[in-house]
Amino acid sequence: MSGTEARRRLVTRLVATETIESQAQLRRLLADSGHDVTQTTISRDLEAIGATKMTNGEVARYLVQDPLEVRRGRSALTSTVNEFVDSVTCTGSLVVLHVPPGAANLVAGKVDAAGIAGVLGTVAGNDTVFIAIDGSLNAAVVAAEIEGV
Repeated sequence: MSGTEARRRLVTRLVATETIESQAQLRRLLADSGHDVTQTTISRDLEAIGATKMTNGEVARYLVQDPLEVRRGRSALTSTVNEFVDSVTCTGSLVVLHVPPGAANLVAGKVDAAGIAGVLGTVAGNDTVFIAIDGSLNAAVVAAEIEGV
């Protein structure tokens, strides 16, 4: 078994049993267990295990979603983006989607369900969806993922 596999099993266990609110917190916990890794490695590990940052009540924390649900969510988002999204732009830590009038709630719901890493949440108007991005990621990366889903 490689060090990467062992570390990722530990990350999975930590995410399942602790309230991990930031990558810095996870990095400290990993260091306490003998895994001195970079933030980039932590991002890759979280993505590899399917962990996303979700709001659970008032606390934003990393959770591991069921891979089948993630695939379904991504598939639904792909269809929705292809059908309804007119443009995707970034500003600061926001991704902004322009959609036809009345479609924003539908699109926002599909973004929320897709489990995209770095997405903290969405706000839907009539023809615009604002997507709040975690400060650990660049909004352009998330925008590219939404466009290429």
